[in-house]
Amino acid sequence: MSQDSGRSAIIGTIRRGLKRGPLPADQQAMLAGRMKTHPRHLVPARGQGDSARLVASFMDNVLREFGTVQRVPDFAAVPGAITAYLAAQNIAAEITVSPHPELQAIPFADTPLLKVRFGKAEPTDPVTVTQAFAGIAETGTLMMPSGPERPTTNNLLSDTAIAVIRAARIVGAYEDAFDLLRTERAGMPRNVMMITGPSRSADIEQTLELGAHGPRSLHVLIVDES
Repeated sequence: MSQDSGRSAIIGTIRRGLKRGPLPADQQAMLAGRMKTHPRHLVPARGQGDSARLVASFMDNVLREFGTVQRVPDFAAVPGAITAYLAAQNIAAEITVSPHPELQAIPFADTPLLKVRFGKAEPTDPVTVTQAFAGIAETGTLMMPSGPERPTTNNLLSDTAIAVIRAARIVGAYEDAFDLLRTERAGMPRNVMMITGPSRSADIEQTLELGAHGPRSLHVLIVDES
């Protein structure tokens, strides 16, 4: 079954359940117009302000959501920051890095204590380093669209996830992040992950468990280099 025929079958089932047919032409036109304009909703105060305020709000919300965060002056400082973080957590200095050009340009070779492999994560990889497309200040969320340079598995398989993001890529609201995605990508990717803190669940007896469905720890490195 093709994607279009599968979609049509699902919509047909919904229509039969609602006992209605296709939308009239005027309603179809109204819906198409709404989808093209991408109307913005109310943005809370924590998602507004200049760049400095947005970065500060983003950092506060990362901490609030059980993540950790650090600012570094440039990409050259990333390997040292990662090595120091892993040492503080008593984690071996061995990382799997997403093959994003921005990450591939980092001088990891200058830090010989750090063992680096570029590519997709394996279930046995303890630490992954990913490049975040955007950060959302109002909730401390990372936007991770899928692609060869940003494998989705690298967001899920490791016990410790480290995300690298430019300070200039931190926006106020979800609408801003999706505007950026539409502007810079020819079409929507197959998958867009919105990551807010490490994986966690309180489904069992309302007891918070970190690492329930993904990384147990999330560390965000904000790079001030423009």
